[in-house]
Amino acid sequence: AAKKGHSFKDIQTPDAVNGEYFPFPIIRLADLYLMYAEAVNEAEGPDGPNSARMFEYLDAIRARAGLKGVKESWATYSNRSTKPASQSGLRDIIRQERNIELALEGKRFWDIRRWQQIDVMNELPKGWTILGETKEDFYNVRPVSVYKATFSIKDYFWPIRESNLSVNSNLIQNYGW
Repeated sequence: AAKKGHSFKDIQTPDAVNGEYFPFPIIRLADLYLMYAEAVNEAEGPDGPNSARMFEYLDAIRARAGLKGVKESWATYSNRSTKPASQSGLRDIIRQERNIELALEGKRFWDIRRWQQIDVMNELPKGWTILGETKEDFYNVRPVSVYKATFSIKDYFWPIRESNLSVNSNLIQNYGW
């Protein structure tokens, strides 16, 4: 394993890449705050005993970005000012905050799996028409059919190893495997 400040020069394979150690964050404080807010909302809703702390954590994330708090923002800038007052509305807000705060950090894949959004998992990626000769042709957003991933209900759980099933006869293989 490489240490901070040392390069990977000891790797002697033909296709090896030299580089520097980069401490990639596994989990951030904002991620913990958002997970807490999601758990409190699912367990208690926006009026539970821990809701004040939940909104405090959500507002702390927004304040770092220079934004006003959740309740104040939705009351001032939205025509759906009651959205933070319902569990489903707050769920949508927390998911939106996760998507914005943790963009490009590799969390979305696991979030949409956890939220069981199969329709999102099976969507084709979209992109511009790169071979367009005019700007109208180029800025035409369309599905990119490079690879069509299929995601079904069986993909929520990975299979249990056969060796574990043979050791414990009470275990049942996960659905679809």
